[in-house]
Amino acid sequence: FDFMTKNYFSHLTSEEQRILKDKGTEVPFTGEYNEHFEAGVFICRACENPLYESNTKFNSGCGWPSFDDEIEGAINRHEDLSRGTIRTEICCANCDGHLGHVFAGEQITEKDTRHCVNSLSIRFKAYSQLEKATFGAGCFWSVEKLFCDTKGVYLTQVGYMGGITDIPTYKEVCSGTTNHAEVVALYFDPKKISYLDLLTIFWGNHNPTTLNKQGADRGTQYRSVVFYYNQQQQKQAEQLKKAQQVHLENDIVTQIVPSEKFYRAEEYHQNYQNKNKLGGCGI
Repeated sequence: FDFMTKNYFSHLTSEEQRILKDKGTEVPFTGEYNEHFEAGVFICRACENPLYESNTKFNSGCGWPSFDDEIEGAINRHEDLSRGTIRTEICCANCDGHLGHVFAGEQITEKDTRHCVNSLSIRFKAYSQLEKATFGAGCFWSVEKLFCDTKGVYLTQVGYMGGITDIPTYKEVCSGTTNHAEVVALYFDPKKISYLDLLTIFWGNHNPTTLNKQGADRGTQYRSVVFYYNQQQQKQAEQLKKAQQVHLENDIVTQIVPSEKFYRAEEYHQNYQNKNKLGGCGI
């Protein structure tokens, strides 16, 4: 094997070597990637072998970055008896650097797998060709499923935007006191789907004429809103809003406003309908 003849670890810091080479573990909740949810790929810190797509990352609450799938062929598994119990160690398939351990049967995600990985074992590379979009159209469970199933959308996350408090919880948002909207933040490939196409999907799958209301859901968190990231998105949203109005009897009340800080919702809300095998709550 190549890792037996090549030194992949000499350029690493002593702490990185302690983990990747000597199979150490970093302190939980201290790693730089524990709460990192951008679009890109996680590579091995020692040899730069691609290991995990960021759309497989989730928050397990364990204190280390968690993934429910790996890039095919990127990971080797070894039986680990070091703590008197049988665990499955995961290592980079290219350099054999220690990453962490993998667990199954916890029922946290649809794939029922958790790769528990040290932040110091990996490095993040952003996908620069992707663009961001954020929409609010009622209950974010259904909105996320809608866009998650759309070709050209790489990553979706549900959360809160447009409020007056920091780090809001679902309970606080539902109380109506924070003014946050339930939103879906997504990364998309403009070569596969345009922002105008996303806007068309957005307006075609909810009622943009009801103020702070979608179906039986009522409250400011359910408002219809487009959070734009640049002037082009703002212009396209306003143009399509006018075009949509022609086909509607009542006035569109959709807000078109600059994007603000996105607060990722609690993990049980992420990919909710697929995890719970629900058809939809209707938007």
